[in-house]
Amino acid sequence: MKNLNRQTASPETLAVGKQRSYNEVIEFLDSNWRPNTDTNLIAMKKLDQAFGSIAQKTNAILVAGTNGKSLTIDFATQLLRVEGLNVGSFYTPHMLTYNERFAINTELISNKTFTDIANDVINMVETLELTPNSFEILTMMALIYFNQNNVDVALLEVDGGSACPVSICTPKIAAITRVTTDEENASKESIEEILSIVKENTYVVSADQSKLNLQIMHDIVNEKQATWSMPIRKLAPLAYPYEQLHGRCAALAERISSTYVNSFSNKDAIVVSGTLLSKQKGQRGRPTIEAKRQLELNPKKTIDQFWKETQHSLPNRFQLLDKEKPSILLDNASNLDAFKNLLLGIRLLHYQRPLKGLTLIIGCNNSALDLTEFLKLLRYFFKKTSGQVILCPVEHVPGHTDVGTWDVEKATNDIKSMKIKAKSAKNFKEAFETAQKMVDERNGLVVVTGSSSIISEYWRYRGIKKLDR
Repeated sequence: MKNLNRQTASPETLAVGKQRSYNEVIEFLDSNWRPNTDTNLIAMKKLDQAFGSIAQKTNAILVAGTNGKSLTIDFATQLLRVEGLNVGSFYTPHMLTYNERFAINTELISNKTFTDIANDVINMVETLELTPNSFEILTMMALIYFNQNNVDVALLEVDGGSACPVSICTPKIAAITRVTTDEENASKESIEEILSIVKENTYVVSADQSKLNLQIMHDIVNEKQATWSMPIRKLAPLAYPYEQLHGRCAALAERISSTYVNSFSNKDAIVVSGTLLSKQKGQRGRPTIEAKRQLELNPKKTIDQFWKETQHSLPNRFQLLDKEKPSILLDNASNLDAFKNLLLGIRLLHYQRPLKGLTLIIGCNNSALDLTEFLKLLRYFFKKTSGQVILCPVEHVPGHTDVGTWDVEKATNDIKSMKIKAKSAKNFKEAFETAQKMVDERNGLVVVTGSSSIISEYWRYRGIKKLDR
């Protein structure tokens, strides 16, 4: 496959300064998390310029929206790898280590490389007397890492809108997963903020299902003189029950990958063979007998086959640990739309294999969640499915957006008032050990959800210090 032209983006002279250890870098990042408020990205632009303006030299695909961003990036990465591309992926947040945010062809960055790049960036920050936050530093590190490894394309997750550091890139493609609020439709202002990543000539595609949201997006894209693509309607044919849960993210990833391959990577190709997504060009008339024979000997892999063989969940974040006793379902759902999808998934698992005991452990550290609407969701769910809820406070993890906490005792009493079995726990350890005793060891299910931080709590409880994809 033909690679896109790239330019070397490393600066002629790197700033010289203190060489921190891996742990010292982590301490620095942990202590420099602040909200992203600089919509002009002044510090980020100066930092990028110091490293040879690599943001503009990166073939970037930005993935924004309310839910499903990481999963969409993971699916798209797998598809683009099949096309022979060298693919960089930048995720947010991490569960245990910052390394989880950086991957090339799904392989995480090593501690040594992470430390070396971090020192280069932090020392440059100090030389230029800038005050970027940790997300900006990590974004710059990702761009440098991808450039050093000559990635053909980089997929970067957008956390926020115009103030998000990845907005410094000029994306080839901007993908919008979902735009959801506690109301039925998002406001025009919130959609404009999400679409602030779109630049002139950017291809824009969305998997949102609201006609009103899509019309607003379409109008904004036209104003920016970008290219609007037909929204995603179908579900990719994943295995049960993942098709209904993640099928739209997979379909969006398919469109992202197909658009990139056909509009950028293989744009000038006459005939493309051995590819899953490229449109065949320059082939007219009926195939020759020899062509038919070759096809029989070497049948072309189809996209449906790919989806049957690919991994359907995102390890460490959205994952069913069915080898555990009892089974554990991890999902960092923290808003109403994500909770709806999670509860649907539990029902589908129950249809597939009747559950003997179900307990939801919910981390109470999303103060922005509409608790009234959330309680309605739980009441409807438990009318048709037996089980109970355990609420617990969760320790905040640096780099996670889920801050604040509920009043655990009040929320527990509110759930009980809905005639749902519920109790509170002092911490995650107490909640998890109680949940294990409340379900059948072989056929029960414990669900850990409510935020990214509670997923981190689970892995720490298990004594795991490092996660891999």
